[in-house]
Amino acid sequence: MTTTPHTVTHTVTHTVPPRSRAPATRAFAPARVPDAAAPSGHRRPAWSLLASEPLRAAVEAVQHFAEPDAALACPGGGHTVVLFPGLASDGLALWPLRRHLQRAGFRALDWGDGLNTGPQGDVHAWLDGLAERIQQRAAPARTLSLVGWSLGGLYARELAKRWPQRVRQVVTLGTPFNGSVDDTHVGWLFRLLNGQPAPDEAQLRDRLAEPPPVPTVSLYSRRDGVVAWQACQHDRPGPLCRDIEVQASHLGMGWAPEVLSRVTALLAHPALRAEAAR
Repeated sequence: MTTTPHTVTHTVTHTVPPRSRAPATRAFAPARVPDAAAPSGHRRPAWSLLASEPLRAAVEAVQHFAEPDAALACPGGGHTVVLFPGLASDGLALWPLRRHLQRAGFRALDWGDGLNTGPQGDVHAWLDGLAERIQQRAAPARTLSLVGWSLGGLYARELAKRWPQRVRQVVTLGTPFNGSVDDTHVGWLFRLLNGQPAPDEAQLRDRLAEPPPVPTVSLYSRRDGVVAWQACQHDRPGPLCRDIEVQASHLGMGWAPEVLSRVTALLAHPALRAEAAR
């Protein structure tokens, strides 16, 4: 998932329709699977990509602040969008994106839980609490869209599975929903912050890979030095779930110019969502 002045990362757990419950997991992290079972030969990004992340993210920040604001003229119409930060980061990591969306006419909100250290205790109970807090924060909006970076994207996907009637769209940024801890360079960080090892549970990976029953777009980058870009793709893209490649570092997902313009267009309206996919 990620950070700006922070760090990054991924992982999480899946939920099912409204009132059903899957067995509780010990932590919100991708399941570790034997190398032979790793999907599509996923692997961590090259160390050279990881080492260059801070510099590339800094360059993207300069590009963002040097260019005129490319936000569309009020396409948001006041639509509520909640942004979820990556592991070991908080609202500051996505502040440029949030500001960009606000200037574009959206009611863009931070998730409000401060530093993202991952779920604590029973994952389902933790998600229940998060869902209640987001509902209060997003009130009085009846519909909303969810945008999550890295681990935050897993939260967005899981909440959308609980609220299919309320969530208009989900957009994830560098979120490894279709892989294992072996597809990231930050599994150690999750264990450090959360205090729990990733569960050895193959079913968890399958639950996380299942897309929400709402329009869902995954933005991924082959230049991502933190998570394997292959783990950010759906096995079976379709009418409700798509994958779009962007040019960005993992740490710079919250301010890279192309990411900002893509997210704005995707959230705007159907015609612009089609345009953003080209």
